[in-house]
Amino acid sequence: MSVTEILFTPLLKADPGRPLITHYDDAADTRIELSRATVKNWAAKTANWLRDEHDVEPGDAVAVLLPAHWATVGVLLGAWWAGARVVGPGEAAKVAIVPPGGTADADVVAVASLHPLGLGSGAPVDYNDDVRVHGDDFLPWEPVPGTGLALGESTVDEVVAAARAAGEKLGTEPRVLSTLEWDSASAVLEGFLAVLAAGGSLVQVSSPDAGRTAARRDSEKITQQLG
Repeated sequence: MSVTEILFTPLLKADPGRPLITHYDDAADTRIELSRATVKNWAAKTANWLRDEHDVEPGDAVAVLLPAHWATVGVLLGAWWAGARVVGPGEAAKVAIVPPGGTADADVVAVASLHPLGLGSGAPVDYNDDVRVHGDDFLPWEPVPGTGLALGESTVDEVVAAARAAGEKLGTEPRVLSTLEWDSASAVLEGFLAVLAAGGSLVQVSSPDAGRTAARRDSEKITQQLG
């Protein structure tokens, strides 16, 4: 099974309405919260888009060059659900998803707007607009092997094991406040997948205003902090 099916699907089945990610952008003064069910829809749409529009097959490289953001959660989970190997900057890929103004070495470069309401970017290949027409369910054509590469040079089995080991440090069902960027495989593991493995939810802050941290810890009922 894929990283998504192993780490995320059990959370979805247990409580689909529970928040998975709450994203603050302090520079833009925005707060967006997505439930597990809403994230699942974005992930399924992404997986269908990658497979059906861009012929991504298990093992193909997909570059996710986005900041730590609510939109990135759906991109990552969708890529793994489709069996893709998620790679970072400087690596060739079949498809790359970049922020506005971003570039990549890929056959297809799609722009994700990072708009608070998920609006399109107007780019020639517009991730937000393109995925919207795809289904909210994804059925893999074949199981993703545990030995397949999933994140950089790590296999599905290795990623899941590392996420679970990191998740044990967070406690059970933690509410995690994080300012970590997901700019490396280890940061994705520590700042995102560990939270899933622990059965928790993430409060991710972009452009953090340190003066808001104490109040936010109280209002969001934070149990752990990263970064």
